[in-house]
Amino acid sequence: METKRTNKELLVKGLQQMGIALALLISGPILLHLVLINKDKPFFIPLFIIGIIICGLAIYFIFKGLKTIMSSLFD
Repeated sequence: METKRTNKELLVKGLQQMGIALALLISGPILLHLVLINKDKPFFIPLFIIGIIICGLAIYFIFKGLKTIMSSLFD
């Protein structure tokens, strides 16, 4: 009987996705904070939308990375 082993390539891919999520988790709220401080600037709306998109991408990459890591461990 052969025991299942961790798929190292898939694990590295999942850790990379978690790294991307970490970068987005830091940059998204910082951008939103800077935009909300300067509401009277001309680029308020586009930067606000970009900040929201970055925060959404951070959440997406968290779930995608966790799913990838779990599948590398248990599949």
